[in-house]
Amino acid sequence: MSKRYVSTRGNSPTRSFTEILLGGLAPDGGLYLPEVYPQVSRAELDEWRGLPYHDLAFAVLSKFIDDIPSADLKALIDRTYTASVYRHARAGDNPKDITPLRWLEPGLGLLELSNGPTLAFKDMAMQLLGNLFEYALDKTGAQLNILGATSGDTGSSAEYAMRGKHNIRVFMLSPEGKMSRFQTAQMFSLQDTNIFNIAVRGVFDDCQDIVKAVSNDHAFKEKYRIGTVNSINWARVAAQIVYYFKGYFAATKSNDEPVSFSVPSGNFGNICAGHIARSMGLPIRRLILATNENDVLDEFFRSGVYRPRATAQTWHTSSPSMDISKASNFERFVFDLVGRDAATVRALWDKVDGGGAFDLSSTPNFARIAAYGFASGSSSHADRLATIRRVWNDYGVMIDTHTADGVKVGQQYQEAGVPLICLETALPAKFDATIREALDREPERPLDLEGIEDLPQRFAVMDADATAIKGYIAAHA
Repeated sequence: MSKRYVSTRGNSPTRSFTEILLGGLAPDGGLYLPEVYPQVSRAELDEWRGLPYHDLAFAVLSKFIDDIPSADLKALIDRTYTASVYRHARAGDNPKDITPLRWLEPGLGLLELSNGPTLAFKDMAMQLLGNLFEYALDKTGAQLNILGATSGDTGSSAEYAMRGKHNIRVFMLSPEGKMSRFQTAQMFSLQDTNIFNIAVRGVFDDCQDIVKAVSNDHAFKEKYRIGTVNSINWARVAAQIVYYFKGYFAATKSNDEPVSFSVPSGNFGNICAGHIARSMGLPIRRLILATNENDVLDEFFRSGVYRPRATAQTWHTSSPSMDISKASNFERFVFDLVGRDAATVRALWDKVDGGGAFDLSSTPNFARIAAYGFASGSSSHADRLATIRRVWNDYGVMIDTHTADGVKVGQQYQEAGVPLICLETALPAKFDATIREALDREPERPLDLEGIEDLPQRFAVMDADATAIKGYIAAHA
């Protein structure tokens, strides 16, 4: 059976992987998901357990991609997942592991996902996405203008993956003054002529709303070949599924053992990949969702009410990549939760897109959340400081602010006999001000990124106005 993709809104035709690779949102405003989640047999789990990362990635992604020749797909994956790309391995790590599992104590581990060029887990998918985009565009001779929104890490990860790629331009929106100095410098210091940074007067949700508005202007999107690298792009989520399998194998000795994952969550893309891995048959007991003070997702999993906040109620925190109050990928999970009833999803998101909320607490759907293994909690600035100090003092390991949210919330649900894997989201160097506050010391920084804040920066500042952003793209495309 061919691998086809459907929209969560139900009013777009099914597509192949390469047909949705460059497009982002479906024409009906929904997000693409596989028509059916592929299943992984016990025999396949046994076979995959000993594979190096690039071979595991090929095995997993072949379940989702059948319209790229296997030899070409394998070559793209082999070129992506190398020790030279994921070069920021920590002392004691084997660089070839790509995503080493570091045990803090028996049963509590950190899955290191931040060894890539921008020191964030987003590199795990974005580096592959850059190679997939270039491959697809070379096949057709077409050009692509990528429009993205970032609260901190997606932007730099996308730009480092796409810089210098032919037939690709990147227009990246970020909330003005709301990223760390390091995150800002990583993006704005790039001088590549195919990279355009736009600092938007507003918060991340304003940036994301602009991306969706432009994507829903079908005439503009077609004329200027607009694509996206945000996790609304299915290929991003698919690539992230791989490290759940890798983390599971690293934490267990056999495929009979359950594990739990704790995942810092802003836009729901990272934990959505875990949800899909679990749906494929990976023995995940719990998917623990950790938010910061912007606790919209935690509120839903506790109460059944999804209530996105307005800009004025979206707080600027010390884990800024999660300062999100309208989680795009959440729609993918709700689609599954309501039995893949696209009419229900359309009705729910009519309320969200109109600035409202929805409440599933009195429906049978809310009771089904436990069957998907989800638990949730939130973390504050004081919690982050305390967790960073505790992990440093107890284990000699320095973690960033978002990872600290994941450790704090994850340990609330830790169970005897079930390994808890906390997903690392970034290296502490990206958030040096909070590290200094917590530990009174500077975080270590890779030598190739020393002094990045002092480099010349190149960016534009604009209002949160989709029409103006479209004019900027048209002028520079």
